Amino acid sequence: MKTGRDYKFWFCTGSQDLYGDECLRKVAEHSAKIVEGLNASGRLPFEVVLKPTLIDPATIRRTLNAANEDEECAGVITWMHTFSPAKMWILGLKEYRKPLCHLHTQFNEEIPYDSIDMDFMNENQSAHGDREYGHIVSRMGIERKIIVGHWANAGVQDKLGSWMRTAVGIMESSHIRVCRIGDNMNNVAVTEGDKVEAEVKFGWEIDHYCVNDAVEYVDAVAQADVDALVEEYYSKYQILLEGRDPGEFRAHVAAQARIEIGLEKFLEDGNYQAIVTHFGMLGGLKQLPGLAIQRLMEKGYGFGGEGDWKTAAMVRLMKIMTAGVPNAKGTSFMEDYTYNLVPGKEGILQAHMLEVCPTIAEGPISIKVQPLSMGNREDPARLVFTSKTGPAVATSLVDLGNRFRLIINAVDCKKCEKEMPKLPVATAFWTPQPSLEVGAEAWILAGGAHHTAFSYDLSVDQMVDWAAAMGIESVVIDKDTTIRNFKNELRWNSVYYR
Repeated sequence: MKTGRDYKFWFCTGSQDLYGDECLRKVAEHSAKIVEGLNASGRLPFEVVLKPTLIDPATIRRTLNAANEDEECAGVITWMHTFSPAKMWILGLKEYRKPLCHLHTQFNEEIPYDSIDMDFMNENQSAHGDREYGHIVSRMGIERKIIVGHWANAGVQDKLGSWMRTAVGIMESSHIRVCRIGDNMNNVAVTEGDKVEAEVKFGWEIDHYCVNDAVEYVDAVAQADVDALVEEYYSKYQILLEGRDPGEFRAHVAAQARIEIGLEKFLEDGNYQAIVTHFGMLGGLKQLPGLAIQRLMEKGYGFGGEGDWKTAAMVRLMKIMTAGVPNAKGTSFMEDYTYNLVPGKEGILQAHMLEVCPTIAEGPISIKVQPLSMGNREDPARLVFTSKTGPAVATSLVDLGNRFRLIINAVDCKKCEKEMPKLPVATAFWTPQPSLEVGAEAWILAGGAHHTAFSYDLSVDQMVDWAAAMGIESVVIDKDTTIRNFKNELRWNSVYYR
């Protein structure tokens, strides 16, 4: 999935000239070896770029402002090799606007017991310098990620790589544009929200179009292009006729191919990265976009059903953050449908009318054509499959009137106990942590929606860090959640964020 940018992260080492040129030479040498080691580790998704050692206020200010202006720079990693008087950093930090990581490390892993002297102590005092620097960042109220440990440690590198993905999500958030085809579903509360405040907080631009504006693009698609895409469908997916006439079935599939091509061209021409549709606002479309939307999500577009632009933007954001993850398991729009309440087998069946992203599929993916009771159009074609298993996160961004809240639930995806041969949609089945009983109660207490942006490839901490960088409230539901403590957290947050 393309973002249009080849992101990099700057490595900025703090020091000062109190201990002379030889010390600064070693500082620069050590910094270069750290950067070389990080880039060679294979654990970081983006390149780290070494910058000259920062020892005075003017250089710090110039460097951080240069990071602001460099479109390829997605964030700065700071480390104080020696004592770096932190007042030097104030103006630069005050003007800095991108994600910030404080890597609290040191060059050597172990104290050199036999040879350590005061020269070594003066030169290698990250435990000292990083505290001085950390104080001023805290005093200035600047949001940052703190990672503690030796730079060559695999766990430290993994944390740094994880933060990089969050940082790219922060940077790309201001480039997300959502195309609303139609409006929100009438009388539904949770899909509503303040679009102006969303642009202020997240940088999202949410625009509206009449569905027939997009229909013009769909109708203009060349028949040869439709035929070629249908052939691709038939070669890639299993075809489940289930007694339908083959020609009639293919015509229904072709309608989705035409919609996919037309909507993608419409989004490209408008520079949109996410889309919402509404089954009650279909205009000249022959079918509710099903297979077409699933394929667009697979290509990296965000989606939200029934006009849910918040979830559409979050799906796009999470797809950006997971782009290039090795052995990725997938990210999708999802909806809570129905429960299994059998003791020991509790869980939530997840699906939607049609639109679940095939990146989360495990096993064969099939095309079905089935009637849809909503939308008053011909039977839509859709991709049908079951999801992968394993840990994942489900998120819901809600507008509480005076603020946004991001609800983050750690979930465990499982296989359904039995087949569901009469259910013609893609599905997932998960149990929220710490249990269905506690997880569902906490979700409802927090005001969580029935739509979620879901991913196997992101962690709770990554989403918490993103929310913190955006300056919004986040609440976590995971294995440590208790209802008593969760209620207190919501009460405290209501005071803090009022």
